[in-house]
Amino acid sequence: MREVIVRGLSGLLYVALLLLAIFSYEMSFLILFLVFGGLSLFEFLKLIGIRSYLPYGLLILLVTCFCYIEIDYGFTLFFLSAVVCVNLYLIKNLIKPSGHQLNIIQKYIYTSFYIIGGVVFTILLPSYKGEYTSYLVAGVFALIWINDTFAFIVGKSIGKHKLLERISPKKTIEGFMGGAVFACISAIFIFKITGLLSLGLWITVALVTAIFGTLGDLIQSQIKRQAGVKDSGQLMPGHGGIYDRLDSILFASPFIFLFLIVLDYVS
Repeated sequence: MREVIVRGLSGLLYVALLLLAIFSYEMSFLILFLVFGGLSLFEFLKLIGIRSYLPYGLLILLVTCFCYIEIDYGFTLFFLSAVVCVNLYLIKNLIKPSGHQLNIIQKYIYTSFYIIGGVVFTILLPSYKGEYTSYLVAGVFALIWINDTFAFIVGKSIGKHKLLERISPKKTIEGFMGGAVFACISAIFIFKITGLLSLGLWITVALVTAIFGTLGDLIQSQIKRQAGVKDSGQLMPGHGGIYDRLDSILFASPFIFLFLIVLDYVS
């Protein structure tokens, strides 16, 4: 019982801090998520065995360039393309593992594009049209949390068919479907509350979030399994590390960003 209370309180504090930052000022969200991103990076580097300050400098440099200085949009698209390509390779490696240990070049590529790229595009997400929109990023985070919560509940209740047992024995196809369905239902309410995007777009964002958020969670599980650990850290009692909480959004945000800008260009 005590563990449940501790887990609930630490989760509530995390959500409250994030929502407070999102709905305060753009800079408050940027700073808080940069801190969260730095902690996730620290935990990730421990998992893959990198001991260097270089990735932290790169994180600050890229966040400053893309999110504060707002450099040329073409370079943003180039970086987005590289991030998406690396993430697609991670999906391929999830389905069909390479079977060999990561070399130092691969470790830095994953660090630069998967983790740091995820932080950058999560921060850029509410400003994909150039103007900070708090309800957009709050809606995406809500979809992530709802998908995770109901995937767990449905999987625990009726889950029988394993999603990817080799990586995560507890995840089921029923749980994944349940999370996606409840995310889509929640998208209807988010549409009515925010008035942003169209209902069809919110439902599509919910599906993109459910699919790539789940893949992000599985990829993190694969990395932890290779490192021989259960959690990425102990910063959040009952939850593990910050990377454990942000694995879904870090992986999904570049795909959501890509979807939104492509849709905006087409329309």
